[in-house]
Amino acid sequence: MLKTVEKQPLENLWEDSAAAKMSESEKLLYRSNLLGSDKRITNYGGGNTSAKAMERDPLTGEDVEVLWVKGSGGDIGSIKMDGFATLYMEKLLALKGLYRGVEFEDEMVGYLPHCTFKLNPRAASIDTPLHAYVKKKHVDHLHPDAIIAIAASKNSKELTHEIFGGEIGWLPWKRPGFELGLWLEDFCKRNPEAKGVVLESHGLFTWADDAKECYELSLAIIQKAMDWFEAKTADVAAFGGAVHESLSPANRRAVVARLMPAIRGMVSGKQHMVGHFDDSDAVLEFVNAKHIRPLAALGTSCPDHFLRTKIRPLVVDFDPAKNNIDAVLEGLPGQVSAYREDYAAYYERCKHDDSPAIRDPNAVVYLIPGVGMITFAKDKATARISGEFYINAINVMRGASSVSEYVGLPEQEAFDIEYWLLEEAKLQRMPKPKSLAGRIALVTGGAGGIGAATAERYLSEGACVVLADIDADVLGAVADNLKSRYSDDVVHSVRMDVTDENGVFAAFAETAVEFGGIDILVSNAGIASSAPVEETTLALWNKNMDVLSTGYFLVSREAFKILRTQGIGGSIVFVGSKNGLAASPNASAYCTAKASELHLARCLALEGAEAGIRVNVVNPDAVLRGSRIWEGEWLDQRASTYGTDKDGLEEMYRQRSMLKRSVLPEDIAEAAYFFASDKSAKSTGNIVNVDAGNVQAFTR
Repeated sequence: MLKTVEKQPLENLWEDSAAAKMSESEKLLYRSNLLGSDKRITNYGGGNTSAKAMERDPLTGEDVEVLWVKGSGGDIGSIKMDGFATLYMEKLLALKGLYRGVEFEDEMVGYLPHCTFKLNPRAASIDTPLHAYVKKKHVDHLHPDAIIAIAASKNSKELTHEIFGGEIGWLPWKRPGFELGLWLEDFCKRNPEAKGVVLESHGLFTWADDAKECYELSLAIIQKAMDWFEAKTADVAAFGGAVHESLSPANRRAVVARLMPAIRGMVSGKQHMVGHFDDSDAVLEFVNAKHIRPLAALGTSCPDHFLRTKIRPLVVDFDPAKNNIDAVLEGLPGQVSAYREDYAAYYERCKHDDSPAIRDPNAVVYLIPGVGMITFAKDKATARISGEFYINAINVMRGASSVSEYVGLPEQEAFDIEYWLLEEAKLQRMPKPKSLAGRIALVTGGAGGIGAATAERYLSEGACVVLADIDADVLGAVADNLKSRYSDDVVHSVRMDVTDENGVFAAFAETAVEFGGIDILVSNAGIASSAPVEETTLALWNKNMDVLSTGYFLVSREAFKILRTQGIGGSIVFVGSKNGLAASPNASAYCTAKASELHLARCLALEGAEAGIRVNVVNPDAVLRGSRIWEGEWLDQRASTYGTDKDGLEEMYRQRSMLKRSVLPEDIAEAAYFFASDKSAKSTGNIVNVDAGNVQAFTR
C-alpha cells in the first residue's frame, strides 16, 4: 500500500480571482508553482510545464506564437518568470525539417538557441520538443509517484488502460529528446480525444487549451491513480512484509553517528562529501522489508531518480536485532570496494567510444536495516534531495510491486542517460566549487562575535557549519540569522557546554548525523576574568582552566576521533589570545589558561601530523565589538585596571597597538579561514597574532 502518500485528496489551490488578470505566461507560472508545491504531484526539480501564447515580436511588431517552457535545471515549485525559456513556435516547427533521425537527435539541442524569442538567456531544456509538438496550448509533464508506479510496472500498458481507459494513453520507454517529441505529436494525431499519456518508466503528460483546465486535469489524473492504488493495495504487505524491527530513534542516531564518518572517509577521495540521514516511516518500511535487497538491486526507474541517486543503492550489512555495528564497520571497506568494482564493471559493459570518463564510482544511497537511509553528495542540499528522490523510488517500488512486478530501467538505457553527452556538457558548465565546498566545521562559542563571524566566513566559502554554544537563546538568534542568508541546509546549531564531557560527545555525534563528519574544529568558547592574584579564588582559577584548557582538550579529543575515522585529514583552529604569550596585570588565571591552550595546540599538531590533521592558533587581542566576553564585569574590570572608562577602553587598546588599529571579529575570522583552508595546507603548530601589533606577543 502507498502508505507514505497522504490519504487526503490533492487540494485544488487555483483561485479564479488571482488568475483573472494574468496573462497566459503568468498563468503558467501560477500553475507551475501550485503543482510544484505538493511533492505528491512532482519531485523537486522534476517535471516540466509549458504554455503557448501570442506575443508581440520585437522586430516585426506582429503577434507570433511563443512557447513558454521551464528552462533547463529549474524547479516548478520555486520557478520565477525568468526561469522559463521562450521560443518561436514557427521556428520550433521548422526544426522538423532539419531532423536527420534518432541517431542524430542530440544535435537538435544545438538548434534550440536559434529559436529563442526576445534574446531570452534562459537555456531551453531537452524536453522542449515534447511540449512544442503537443498541439494543446498548455502542457504539464509531471513525475507523481503514483503514476511512475504504473509506468514502472511490468504490465504498465495494461494497468494504464485499466485505470484510465482511453482518457490517458501509453507510450513505451524512450529517452527524452526530439524523437520522443515526434512520438507525442503522432500520438496526439492518432488519439485526438486523449487528455494525456503515461510514458513507460518515466512519468505523465497532460494537456488542455486552458491553464486552469490543464491544472485541474493533472490533479484529477494523479488523484485517480492514488485512489486506485489505495483500493488495490489495502491488504497487501509492502515489499513482502517486515523482517526487521527498527531501533529506537536514539539508537538509530547512535548507529548513524558511527557509520557516517566511516563512509564519508571512504567516499571523499576525489572531493569532500556531505551526508544526510533519513529515518522517515517510508524509509524504515523499506529497509526493514523482506524484499529490500532484490528490489534495491533492480535499480531505480525514472531518469530523474537515478541521475541523483545512481542506478542502485548499497545495502549495509547491519542486523538491528544483533546491533552488530562493530562487525559492520570492520566489513564496510569490503562492501564499499565491492560496490565500486560493480559500478566500474557496469561502466565497462555499457560505455561507448565517445562516453565521458567514468565518474565517482561510490554509492550515493546507503540503506541500513532497522536504522534508515544515508545519502552522500558534494553538498548538503544535493545529499538531502538525493534522499528525497530515493524515497520517490521507494514509493514507486512499493506501488508497482504490490499490484504487478516492479521493473527497473534497462541497464544500457540507464547508462546512456547517466553518461549522456548532453548531461556531461551540463556538468562541465557547473561553476568551480568554492574553497571550502564539502567541508564541515564545528565552531564553539558560536554565538559570540568571533564565532559568528568565523561561521559566516566559512559559509561564504561553501562550508557547512555547526554552531555550538552554552547560551541557547543567543545561539538560536545567531543561527536563525545565518540560516536566513545561507539556508537551513548548511547551518545547524547545538547547545554545548565545553566542560561537560558527555555534552561534548553528544554535540559531535549530532554533527556527524547532521552532515556526516567533521573537517574543521574552531575551538573558540571562552570566558574572561580579572582579579589580583591574592583575590583570585580557587573557583575562579578552576573556571578559567575548565573552559579555556579542559574545554579545548575535550572538543579536540572528539574531533580527533572523527578525523581519524574519516582518514582524510582536517584542521583544528584554536582561538587563543595575546595573553597566552604576553603577561597581563590582574589576569593570572585567564593568562595561564590561555597559555595552556598554546601548548596543547603544539602537542596536538605533533600527534595529528601523520594523519594530516593540522592544528594552529589565532591569537586575538582586544576584540571588543560583538564579543560577549567584553560584557559585564570583565569590561568593568579591564577599564578599571587601565584607569579608563568603558567608552575609552577600545580607543586605549587601539592606541596601545603598534598599528593603531582596532581588531574586529571579521579579522579573526579571516585568520581562522586561512588555517581551515588549503591555503595553509603546509602549516601546523603555528601561531598567528591578530592584535594590530604587540611586541610582548611576538612569538620569536
